Amino acid sequence: MVDSQVVLNGQTIAYTCYAIAIILVMGWFGYKITRSGKSSKISHALFYSFTGFLVVLGVSLHIVTYNTIPWAPMDINRDDIKPDKVFNITVEDHQFILPSEKLIINVGDKALFDVTSNDLTYGFGLFRNDNSMLFQMQVVPGHRNDILWQFNKSGVYTIRSTEYSGPKGAQMILKDVVEVTAK
Repeated sequence: MVDSQVVLNGQTIAYTCYAIAIILVMGWFGYKITRSGKSSKISHALFYSFTGFLVVLGVSLHIVTYNTIPWAPMDINRDDIKPDKVFNITVEDHQFILPSEKLIINVGDKALFDVTSNDLTYGFGLFRNDNSMLFQMQVVPGHRNDILWQFNKSGVYTIRSTEYSGPKGAQMILKDVVEVTAK
């Protein structure tokens, strides 16, 4: 599985270039139609060619980046995948209740985080040491809330609530409780 940070960086570059292309075409169009004189006309063929190009580019960008999303293959084939580790986590009264003090996972393992809320809607997110998010999900009471993730490199992660659940929700942080180690 590709690291989500790599995907985020690649998509940031691709979509920034796409947005700049759109802004430049809009600026060019605005400049041309507000100029007075003979050169203020824009040929319909040129305008629709640029518009068509941007549509094709945008759709292509989505198709190409679809396969870079690291969790997509696991989500599509979820019924056929047996997790190596299952962690049943309960959330209640603005606290995460873990099955053990530390959640230990081996590199390459697929871990299923099955999170149950007994009172409010919370978030469940795993964060790197630099505070960037590895993944997150919403935890809704009375619904199945789980996420399957494969860890391909070692590291230590923090669990945080990623959903507003009142003022106490901002304190829902368990530092360095998920540890991914080499086998």
